[in-house]
Amino acid sequence: MKFDLDTAWKDATGLLSRNFGLLAVIAGVFFFLPYAGITLALPEVSQLQNAQATGNPEVMMAAVTDLYVGYWWVFLILAVVQGAGLLAMLALVRRRANPTVGEALTTGARSVPSYIAAQLMQSALIVIVAMLLVGFGAVTGLQMLAALGGVIAFVVICYLVTKLSLAAPVIAIEGELNPLRALQRSWSLTRGNSMRLFAFYLLLLIAFIVLSAVLSLVFGLGFALFGEQAALLGEAVVSGFVNATMIVIMVCVLAAVHTQLNRLASEPDGAVEA
Repeated sequence: MKFDLDTAWKDATGLLSRNFGLLAVIAGVFFFLPYAGITLALPEVSQLQNAQATGNPEVMMAAVTDLYVGYWWVFLILAVVQGAGLLAMLALVRRRANPTVGEALTTGARSVPSYIAAQLMQSALIVIVAMLLVGFGAVTGLQMLAALGGVIAFVVICYLVTKLSLAAPVIAIEGELNPLRALQRSWSLTRGNSMRLFAFYLLLLIAFIVLSAVLSLVFGLGFALFGEQAALLGEAVVSGFVNATMIVIMVCVLAAVHTQLNRLASEPDGAVEA
């Protein structure tokens, strides 16, 4: 059998409805408050958003560099906190022992080093692949080859991200604390369903981008009517809300996908190569 998009979405919405209250609380503490707080506390964040509005890649890159060089330690702490929150939510919705919130948070805190290590390994692999494919075209000096290398690199990166997307559920739900084995397990689970899984993720991403753009526009204009400070506050609140909402939905989707692919892998015909 193959991965079924409709079943995965129904399972994800079921998980969301059954666990909405607890997920909202954890997402509020681990994602909404930190994200909104950073947006308000760091003026460079608003400068970055202004740079993005210009559409100038050089200005945007300079703003990103200034932000991360100046506050790298803030983003490191944020990555640890949000990683723990993500893992806690995954454990909460799918651990067979039905853990309490406290047990789920403990699982998140204990698993976050493995999760961060897996993310670093995945990022390193993506960077190496991108550098090799894009760099080969750039070295030849031929614009067409460089462009082709960029397109191929983008496709390969999308494939790698899809194949390794279940590392977090493997760590939080299955309890696999070895980051390399977690990535290998994700690769194995997605075998034979990579294209369907990518299509599922892509559809959700498009829907989320459209929804977040509409919300940001509507609420941003509403807050802007009350002055510059209100607009800044509104931007932080809306950004934090959108970020927390995305994480809650992502958690339920990843848990549902992991459950379905785990079930398919255990069936006699679940080992089809692709």
